[in-house]
Order: sequence, then C-alpha cells, then structure tokens
Amino acid sequence: MPAPDDRRPRRRTDVTRTELVGGVEKRDIYLVDHDPAWAGRYEDHASRIRGAVGDGALAVEHIGSTSVPGLAAKPIIDIVVTVPDITAEEDYLDPLIGAGYVLRVREPGHRMVRTAARDVHVHVLEADDPAAADYLLLRDHLRVDATDRELYEATKRGLAQRDWPDMNAYADAKTAVIEAIKQRARERSEGRETGGPGGAV
Repeated sequence: MPAPDDRRPRRRTDVTRTELVGGVEKRDIYLVDHDPAWAGRYEDHASRIRGAVGDGALAVEHIGSTSVPGLAAKPIIDIVVTVPDITAEEDYLDPLIGAGYVLRVREPGHRMVRTAARDVHVHVLEADDPAAADYLLLRDHLRVDATDRELYEATKRGLAQRDWPDMNAYADAKTAVIEAIKQRARERSEGRETGGPGGAV
C-alpha cells in the first residue's frame, strides 16, 4: 500500500520562459475618459469566467485603470483570476479557451487570455502570488487617493504620446511610478492598521 504522500497529486514544474502567442504586436495606445459602463462589462466577463472555471477560480477581480472611477484608461478591461495551481492548466486555461478567450501569454507564474476583440485581458495567477495582492493594493489606493490618481493619469497621458513597439513596452515604462504609488499605498495601509496618521483610532 503506498504511503499517503505518494497518493497526493504531484505539483508539476511551471513553464520557464515567456511565450507570447502571436509574437510582438504594435497597437495604438490611447486613453479615454473613464466610462461607468466598464464596471458592467467587468461583471459580464466575471460571470462568464466563473461559469467556465467554477470553483477553480478562487477570486475574480476587476483591476487596472478601468476599475478606478474617474481615471482615464485604455479601453481594455483587466481582470485577475486566482487559482490554486498555475501549472494545472486543464483546470482553468482549457475552460477559459472553451468560453471564447484566446491565449496570449504563458510565462512563469502567469497566464493571460483575452477576447478575440482584444478589449478584455484576463490575468491568471496563483492565490498566494504577491502580484495578485499588488493589483488590488494599487486599485484600492487609486480609488481613494486623488493626488496619486492624478499623478498616474498624467504619467499615462505623457507616455501615450510616445511611439511604442508594443503594449508591454508601454507598461514597463510606467513601472517606476507604479512602484512609488504602491509604496505609498503600503504606508497608508500600515498606518491604518496601526492607528497611525490617517489610520484607525
């Protein structure tokens, strides 16, 4: 009789390189004023994702600029889905593709599918991946901090005026500002938790 440990499913090794399905794409990058209808579009896709993945989707969240009221954005809905095991693609990737999404990125710890129209991006991460928490940290901070929201929008508007080989290059150019905003968000959260300035009493 096998030992209990031998009966447990063995975790597979994740991919070790980035696969960009379809290669580099040059796309026009432009911002539009926030559209309240984006929240409804997110809800439609969240239902579609939950219907496809079922209990395998531990959380489904609206992220990115379209999730922040008052913030100008590229008209692309970003969604993060957390799963127990990123290597178990049959549990989430196959169902998402079956629901009409198209695989765009497969890389260590992350998969991204999108609609055929390329107007919804679904990012899949493991539940304990710090990137998942960071998406929510940034979203929640920008929803309440007008100064950082204005800084982020100004940064994006400036970058959108430049020519980029693809959206990944544009996204990478925002990294320094995003990291600075996230640091302030952490400090704000820590102050709230300890009852410090701006925190709970």
